[in-house]
This record gives sequence, C-alpha cells and structure tokens, in this order.
Amino acid sequence: MSETIASPSSAAAENAVSGVEIQLEHVTKRYPGSRQPAVDDVTMTIPAGKIVILVGPSGCGKTTTMRMINRLIEPTSGKITIGGEDALKLNPDRLRRKVGYAIQQAGLFPHFTVAQNIAVVPGLLGWDKKKVNDRVEEMLDLVGLDPAQFRDRYPRQLSGGQQQRVGVARALAADPPVLLMDEPFGAVDPITRGNLQDELLRLQSELHKTIVFVTHDFDEAVKLGDKIAVLGPQSKILQYDTPDAILANPADDTVAGFVGAGASLKQLTLLRVRDVELRQSTVTASVADAPADLHRKLTEQNEKYALVLDQRRRPLRWVHVRDLRNASSLATAGKPLGDSVSLQSTLQDALEAMLVEGGAVPVTGQRGEYAGMIEMDTVMAEIQRLREEHTES
Repeated sequence: MSETIASPSSAAAENAVSGVEIQLEHVTKRYPGSRQPAVDDVTMTIPAGKIVILVGPSGCGKTTTMRMINRLIEPTSGKITIGGEDALKLNPDRLRRKVGYAIQQAGLFPHFTVAQNIAVVPGLLGWDKKKVNDRVEEMLDLVGLDPAQFRDRYPRQLSGGQQQRVGVARALAADPPVLLMDEPFGAVDPITRGNLQDELLRLQSELHKTIVFVTHDFDEAVKLGDKIAVLGPQSKILQYDTPDAILANPADDTVAGFVGAGASLKQLTLLRVRDVELRQSTVTASVADAPADLHRKLTEQNEKYALVLDQRRRPLRWVHVRDLRNASSLATAGKPLGDSVSLQSTLQDALEAMLVEGGAVPVTGQRGEYAGMIEMDTVMAEIQRLREEHTES
C-alpha cells in the first residue's frame, strides 16, 4: 500500500487537508439470483477533505455503494480509486485498516474496554504500546471524553451518545484519510443526535478527512454535507451538488420530494451559529471562584444571573444572585446547564435549543470552551431575511 493511504498524516495538525480523493467509475454490484443489480453503473468523484452524503430511501443501494469503497462488499465490475490507488488491487484487510468505518450503535466490542476498542486498529498495524496509549488518550480528548474517566469503562457503562463518540474515535485512531459512516447517529435520541452531528463537524474542521456518510434523513444531509448525492433505485444519482444548490433547484420531482416543504426555512440548516453575532455581556465565573466574589460582581453590574465555567472554560451551571448568599461552592450553586449549542451548530439547532430553554443559550467553541450567547432576536432576524430573499426570488 502506498504512503498516500498507509502512513498517519501530520497534515491535520497543520490544519491542512488530510483526506484523499475517491473515484467510483462505472461501479456495479450484482447478487447471484437477482434479476436487477443492487447498484448499477455508479460514477462519482468524492473530493479530498470533504463530507459527501449519500441520501436516499431504504433499499436504494446507498449502503452497498459505500461498503464497496472499503470492499466489505466486493464490486461485480467497475473501478474504485482512493488517493489514486486502485482499491480493488490492494489487500482487502490492509485496505480496511486504513479506511475508518463507523456504524449505527457504534459496533463496539462489548468485552473490550473503551481504550481497548480504540486501540484495535493501531494494534493490528503494529504500533508500539506507548504510541497506542498516547493515541487512545488523544482520541478520547478529541471526541470530548475525559480519558481518566472513560478509558477503562466497558461499552455497557456508556450512554448511546458516548458509545457513538468512542466508535468515531476508534474509526479515526489510525489516522485514516477516509472515514465511512453508515447512519452512525440513527439510533440515538434527537438531542444527542444533534450534539453528535455538531461534534462531527467540529472534528472535521480540525482533521479535514474525506468522509462518506450514509443517511435517509435529508435534514441531516443538509446539515453535514459539503455535497449531497441524492440516490434513486440501484444507486442511480438523481442529483449530486451542494446542499444550497439542491435546496434552491431540485433536479426533479423525486429530489423535490426529499427536500420537502419549507425549503426556505431549511436554509437555516445551512447557516451556522459561527455566522452570526454572539452576545458577550453575560457574566461568567470560574467554578473555582468564591461565591461571595461572584455575588459582589453581579451586584456591581446589576445582573441577576451568571454562567459558571469549569477549569477548561466549558459551561457548567447557571447561578442566580440569590443562590450565592449561602453557597459554599460554585460547583453546586444554582442549577446544571440545560442545553447549549456549538459554533458548528446550525441556526435551526439554536432555535430548537432556545425554544426548550426559553431564551438565549450558551455557545461553545472548538474544544467546548464558552464562546458567547446566541439570542432569539438574532435567529428571528435571519428567518425574516431568508423569507424576504425567498419572496424576492
């Protein structure tokens, strides 16, 4: 296998593209005894360092198409290249070790600890023990799980969202240029799903992998995809374009059916929290600060509420000035944070969070640190602007 696929990349650390281009040329899959091919003559180019979503109804062949990239399913005919290498001429086991793969419900080994699960592929590649341990720590931190708290747990001791994060960490452990994701967030609740989607976008902003992501959820496709391939039966490509182009100009009635009603409001899914102005006037305090000092600060500024941040400046709790009179520590004063969004979140996510919280919500940055507050008036102004643009067009 060439260095393009085999060697861990240092480019991600330099904020450069670490993914590689994938090309499918006239790829077909026929199963014995079936009159029609499951996948028929698919040709497409997946750009390096981008997220490409395969979206379509159940049974259309989207998962089969994706699995042919790492040869979990062998193509009947056609050509697949990864970073210029003919994937069909490579040893399939070595190929799969260099292409990350994340599936629904994580697929973790139940009798392995979190650390052992993440270490599987690096171990198969012959990494030394220290390098593997360091990588496990790095990956857990990258997906927002404290290594000291989670590395020795077993999958059954994790929530569904935590399991999915470990699944992504395992898929990325050997620093593959390509990550395949088969409906990875389909089995979790909507709030956790939104958080995992944000986490994937945050990771991609750092790692710049080539990601092929299968889903039947068009809203998820719009949120995550740099490009979307809307597939019909036998993986026929009905439209392959950017989310905004598909929303604005569906290629045919079938694609329009996927877009659904309210296409103008779906534009909120294209706008990120990072694209709007955040409020910076909220009073904040470190969890290590003395309650009396925060009480004095709130009184001086004539404010009622403060946001308590942990040692890494991540939002932790809301505290009202009256909660501070007899409080011994900010770690227990007030109430735990309800909902928050990240800079990677969409304005639709922010709107939903505000409806739950009843007002403005905190925004977090690359590693979960506090970045400001997003307010209802800001999102409503964007909705009004989109409606006006839609009316004019």
